[in-house]
Amino acid sequence: MSDVSKRSVRLHALAAATAVALSSMVAGSAFAGGRVDLSGLQSASQHDRFIVKYRDASTTAVQSSLTKAARAVPSASGRALGMQHVRRMTQGADVVKSNRKLDRAEAESLMRQIAADPNVEYVEVDQLMKAVLTPNDTYYSSEQWHYYNATGGIKANEAWDITSGVGQVVAVIDTGITTHSDLSANILPGYDFINDAAMARDGNGRDSNAADQGDWYAAGECGQATGSNSSWHGTHVAGTVAALTNNAKGVAGVAYGAKIVPVRVLGKCGGYTSDIADGITWASGGTVTGIPANANPAKVINMSLGGSGTCSTTYANAINGAVGRGTTVVVAAGNSNVNVSNSVPANCANVIAVASTTITGQRSSFSNYGTGIDIAAPGSDIYSTLNTGTTVPSAEAYASYNGTSMAAPHVAGVVALVQARANPDKTPAEMETLIKNTARAFPVTPTQTIGPGILNAKAAVDAATTAPPAGQTYTNSADYTINDNATVDSPITVSGRTGNAPTNASVSVDIRHTYIGDLKVDLVAPDGSLYNIHNRTGTSTDNIIKTVTLNLSTELLNGTWKLRVNDNANADTGYINSWSVTF
Repeated sequence: MSDVSKRSVRLHALAAATAVALSSMVAGSAFAGGRVDLSGLQSASQHDRFIVKYRDASTTAVQSSLTKAARAVPSASGRALGMQHVRRMTQGADVVKSNRKLDRAEAESLMRQIAADPNVEYVEVDQLMKAVLTPNDTYYSSEQWHYYNATGGIKANEAWDITSGVGQVVAVIDTGITTHSDLSANILPGYDFINDAAMARDGNGRDSNAADQGDWYAAGECGQATGSNSSWHGTHVAGTVAALTNNAKGVAGVAYGAKIVPVRVLGKCGGYTSDIADGITWASGGTVTGIPANANPAKVINMSLGGSGTCSTTYANAINGAVGRGTTVVVAAGNSNVNVSNSVPANCANVIAVASTTITGQRSSFSNYGTGIDIAAPGSDIYSTLNTGTTVPSAEAYASYNGTSMAAPHVAGVVALVQARANPDKTPAEMETLIKNTARAFPVTPTQTIGPGILNAKAAVDAATTAPPAGQTYTNSADYTINDNATVDSPITVSGRTGNAPTNASVSVDIRHTYIGDLKVDLVAPDGSLYNIHNRTGTSTDNIIKTVTLNLSTELLNGTWKLRVNDNANADTGYINSWSVTF
């Protein structure tokens, strides 16, 4: 072990020992001592500013107290800890600062030593706060109530302080997509699944161009007495899911860090089940005969479409296939003000069926309802990306739409936010349960049953971020060759946990080598600290197969942990077979 490595391990051990000793000293002292508020330590991995309230706040008393407290923290790189007075607050407390960043154990040691002075009333961390994201998009504050309104919104603005959905893919199975500067950067290659050339309006049926050609129709067409302009429905839905956000223009998207795969299944007069089912399969990474594989399988599908009837075998097979591949399927409940049991595919098993609510949290008058509804989300007066064309695409625009079609993409976006934080990914069944369990209560009793409450993005993301239970084991079973006179690292990444590792972390190693006396084996913490497991002992008759218990309480759980093996000789061979850490 190098002197630097020894020093790193020794400092962590001393910090932990000092924390215990000081804890005992404060707890067992004859005087009451100051109050120590350690809650702020969890706000960051390192700290250098603290707030201290002294009974005698004279300069001499303050500096003497700080100098004495600093001695309790071991020096780093030969440099003793220094403390300086920053300023006196109006409430009479003092802001003080250390001359280097302290990890949580060191900061706690310092705080407890400061509090041990009978002249101290309390000590706490001078926490660094961060601004809550309020997007600067042009229409966010004036039009997009559905993200932040205290009564009817989904608390997306609070969830954005944790995640934006980066790394997630959402498939929007709809009319396709139009070019829009507030959306295009988040669009991945999609596919046009409309088989009927007349319905598709592009003259060639299915192709790799998912551009919306317009779903307009003239009077007397599509079984309607009057005609209708193109809706650009898919563009509006996609904007709610993942419009570019905080870009000083237009609107914000629920999961603005995610990407959209547009799947075109609706054209003139609508779309057929056969095309939609293929779109579901392809979007989720399944195989569709004659169609190139989707290079970006979606973890969530949004279907803001539907019709009347029961769930067909075709729909059930496509949805169950997608769910089996790990894709959550979100479906609009329908806008007929009837029981969702007669609305397909919202009435299919294994989907999240979404009803619509207003700014006051009431059921939208058009929204379907019933026990088949899984969650409610804003669907009235939803502002999003659009196009000005009446038939074919023209200039980009923004507009407000109503419908459960507008409610569903809120849920799809939140699913993306949750998956971006979950480790491992939530299964579709787990996601549905989480979305339901984190819903917030309706501010008023709905006129009909529309699920357990209104979608709550912040609560859903918080639930996904909750630390796994203690005792979780992380393993790397890949083989890593140990070369002569070289060092090799086998990494394990830990995420989704909170706080520090325990005092009794268990590390198991399985190393095969023809002469283990050449090997030095260390656990490397995310901050680079080393914890020795084996130090060049043993002979050619041994392998290193053992489990050790280590005190890792000064280390943050999250980050990349490594098993590092160094070989300092020639001629012998071996490899890291596997290793694991449990905490």
